[in-house]
Amino acid sequence: MTDYRDVNRASWDERVPAHVASPDYRVASFEQDPSYLSGVVRFDVPRLGDIAGLRGVHLQCHIGTDTVSLARLGARMSGLDFSAPAVEQAQSLADRLGLTADFHVADVYDAVEVLGASSYDLVYTGIGALCWLPDIQRWADTVAGLLKPGGRLFVREGHPMLWALAGEGLEEPVLRHPYFETPEPIVWDEGGTYVETDAVFTANLTHEWNHGLAEIITAVQGAGLTFDSLTEHDSAPWNALPGLMTEDAAGEWRLTENPLRLPATYTLQAHRAQ
Repeated sequence: MTDYRDVNRASWDERVPAHVASPDYRVASFEQDPSYLSGVVRFDVPRLGDIAGLRGVHLQCHIGTDTVSLARLGARMSGLDFSAPAVEQAQSLADRLGLTADFHVADVYDAVEVLGASSYDLVYTGIGALCWLPDIQRWADTVAGLLKPGGRLFVREGHPMLWALAGEGLEEPVLRHPYFETPEPIVWDEGGTYVETDAVFTANLTHEWNHGLAEIITAVQGAGLTFDSLTEHDSAPWNALPGLMTEDAAGEWRLTENPLRLPATYTLQAHRAQ
């Protein structure tokens, strides 16, 4: 059986050049404006608070735009991703910006072995990360292994309710996919990507999983972390349901009709006890 990581890595590796070149990731803005932050991190700032001086790690960091944004807020950042081309681009961006950030190629479940146990004040996981992992408890155990005593987990992620919906070509979103974690993956075979690009791709097969909110919170607590807060948001930083969502001035997308029907993303925070 083909390993899900090999399948997914092929898809991500192929899309790296398109993502770097896309206006959606705004790589040029980072180079032109020393104060520029990614839209994802700008949204997170009110809940992140002051992270200056913290030792942080961004798991599943992709091309590093959120990672370098956290570094611009004063954290000393590491990034980890299983895609070597993505990590290469992330390190190149940090170097060009003159930021002290180190990036590592590894599967997220190997993060403690690669980065060191009890080494971080902050573990950050951003949008579109957890859906690529088959076992949310193993992820939570990894996070707990990385955190120093008193260290904090910060997650903003697509809501499992959103991941369970289909919408493209429909007049209303339809509940179509599992809400809960399943033993077998949700298998997709689709071209394209979530950014604006004319590129044509050949590695289009992916394996994904959903994880219910209770499963995520229970996993965090089961890993020995103290659950602190959960905030649900009616917006997401990408057009998750094409044809059914409208973008606001901050780059967040929500349902055009009655957006309070749908929790599109959530922010979860927890910490390791002293």
